[in-house]
Amino acid sequence: MDDHYSARRLPVDPGEAGWLNILNNVPSYPSLDQDITADWVIIGGGFTGLSAARHLSDQSAGTLNIALLESGCIGAGPAGRNSGFMIDLPHALSGDSYVNDLETDRQQIRMNRLAQDFAVRIAGEYDLADHCVDPWGKINAAVDHNGQHHNDVYARQLDQLGEPYQMLSSDDMFDISGSRFYSGGLYTPGTILLQPAEYITGLARGLSRSAASHFKIYEQSPALSFARNGKHWIVKTPTGSVTTGGIILAVNGHAESFGFYKRRLMHVFTYASMTKPLSKQQGKIMGGADRWGITPSDPMGTTIRRIKHGAESRIVIRNRWSFDPSMEVSNARVETYTRSHRQSFDHRYPDLKDVPFEYSWGGRLCLSRNNVPAFGMVDDHVISACCQNGLGTAQGTQAGIAAADLAMNTSSDYTSHLTNHDAPSKLPIGLFSYIGANATIRFKEFKARREI
Repeated sequence: MDDHYSARRLPVDPGEAGWLNILNNVPSYPSLDQDITADWVIIGGGFTGLSAARHLSDQSAGTLNIALLESGCIGAGPAGRNSGFMIDLPHALSGDSYVNDLETDRQQIRMNRLAQDFAVRIAGEYDLADHCVDPWGKINAAVDHNGQHHNDVYARQLDQLGEPYQMLSSDDMFDISGSRFYSGGLYTPGTILLQPAEYITGLARGLSRSAASHFKIYEQSPALSFARNGKHWIVKTPTGSVTTGGIILAVNGHAESFGFYKRRLMHVFTYASMTKPLSKQQGKIMGGADRWGITPSDPMGTTIRRIKHGAESRIVIRNRWSFDPSMEVSNARVETYTRSHRQSFDHRYPDLKDVPFEYSWGGRLCLSRNNVPAFGMVDDHVISACCQNGLGTAQGTQAGIAAADLAMNTSSDYTSHLTNHDAPSKLPIGLFSYIGANATIRFKEFKARREI
């Protein structure tokens, strides 16, 4: 334990995140430009931070003064850059299989569904649009025999878990997606499809109104450092500070920037593009259903969604990965992978090559080598709720709620679940880690090339 923690770097989010840019009337919040006090400071305004704020407000019945510091704007960071799949079933992005032992998986399913219940409750209380939290389910798509084998194995595991699913033929996939690219699929009904930026900004707006007496959001207010001051901590931002009794770190891999979990977190970027709205003629050519979500049977393949936003219909496509310990990639890298998105789109919709992309971006993920969270008390009244292993919508929500319970000294299913893990495993040193991880990514992408 130290008396002072400083951020070695600040988060950088490359490209323009389409999910946020297509929204209207997004609220803004002031930056912190003075010295204030708060019972708790939450650093990070994504799924974890805002879920923590909401649950802490509820559990304390409004008696705690809470300040949330966001380094950028709400919805502009990783929370508004993911593909919006809030998945109930186990799906380890860092592993080679979908599930582990049955009891572990049943526990994970239960926790994921509690997180989904939280999102549905938020949508109802804050009057979010139907498309924002949509219980459509998802499809694991196959493009060849290898992908179909993945789905067959997954189906047998779902049978053991007693979970419902439906096997889809190539014609079924065409009827849904409008594409002949897929040879089949496995549909599971339990996934919620989010408009992630709209959900996050809606949660922030609703909470800042309903808890206005004791909860404040400060945008463009990165936490530069926090230092012990007697029984308190002083969190410094570029133009202000907060003296507080406790801190919740809801910053995912950025926790390592403050010196926590050194050489234990893998910083990965994945990349996405969003089309311009389809014209009526383009929509007619595409055919299929008006909205859907497809994940690849191989995690390294292409994730694709058709979304409705008002009268508009768009396609969002995500693929390609890179391991970047610096937690920063260039816009040139985004442009390179946008070309991959173009190829992936054209392979699926060869008659729609005239549909342009309007937005392309990169999004940060944090993985641990042994697929565990970086959760728990890391100093006196400093709680880490980090490392969601690429599943930030559900697991970030869980971590935020668990962190709030830990702050209140309350035992819950959330705290029991998240503290019942080993620490993240150590990674190889420096250059070896960088070379090895990117070589592994390239190899796995090569194996999944048909699905990209």
